[in-house]
Amino acid sequence: MSLFDWFANRRKSGPISEDRQEREIADGLWTKCEHCDVLTYTKDLRANQWVCGECGHHHRIFSDERIRQLIDASTWQALDSQIQPRDPLGFKDRKGYSDRIRETQNKTQLTDAVQTGLGDLDGLPVALGVMDFRFMGGSMGSVVGEKLTRMIERGTQERRPVVIVCASGGARMQEGMLSLMQMAKISGALQQHQAAKLLYMPVLTHPTTGGVTASFAMLGDIIIAEPKATIGFAGRRVVEQTLREKLPDDFQTAEYLRDHGFVDLIVPRTQLKTTLAQLIRLHQPASADAVSLTTPTQWSNGLNHSAPSHVVAE
Repeated sequence: MSLFDWFANRRKSGPISEDRQEREIADGLWTKCEHCDVLTYTKDLRANQWVCGECGHHHRIFSDERIRQLIDASTWQALDSQIQPRDPLGFKDRKGYSDRIRETQNKTQLTDAVQTGLGDLDGLPVALGVMDFRFMGGSMGSVVGEKLTRMIERGTQERRPVVIVCASGGARMQEGMLSLMQMAKISGALQQHQAAKLLYMPVLTHPTTGGVTASFAMLGDIIIAEPKATIGFAGRRVVEQTLREKLPDDFQTAEYLRDHGFVDLIVPRTQLKTTLAQLIRLHQPASADAVSLTTPTQWSNGLNHSAPSHVVAE
């Protein structure tokens, strides 16, 4: 039965009660877009990678779904999933940090706020890290720093490009200075990766803020963002109070940062895997045969007939 026939049958059966509509939304059959309020069949929304077909709004997705979208089936090899967070400061606010970690782990079935691993992206071997905002706002603690550092070092060792999908509120305050140290540790691993002439691309999703923005999120060879993503260091109110001036309405959006040179590409989620694959292929070392085909005459004419053409969607 087509969707049109389904709606026709619903009209014949009379108006849908509010309770029935709420029940179907609650059961997960339909999803309401938080931007345009259009109801979309959840199965269709998932097939479109959780991008609203009406307004293009990118619904927030989490690490498992992101890995499924980017990594070829049956090629994902998780790294360091056994590493567990500790409570080195014995931190306590409304509840103890250890209790908060345990509750979040039970709720998300994650050990911490990032998943790392190796896999194939459109047939290309990559090292991938995916942050998960469900786990304490994607905050960067010692485990996040350690897992990302090990993943980058593994990528360097195996000469794989590194991709990190960022989604974070910043450093994890419950770990104090230890969380801030992760900024330098990850940045050091990336410096070694780039010294080996290997590609690193961060993908900035909504939101990417705080210490993550101040470190590895902005150290990429090519910095990619999803449309309308919030990207920044401090919040709008803090920046306005510091500068004592009113900021533009689109301040700290992906589009604003692209226009001001902080982001290279804005890529819709439905085109992200293809674009990453194109960029990786473009930056692979040229073969000896390809180099020999490139003559000085071709370069002087501004032509390189041996090089494949690549189109990057923005």
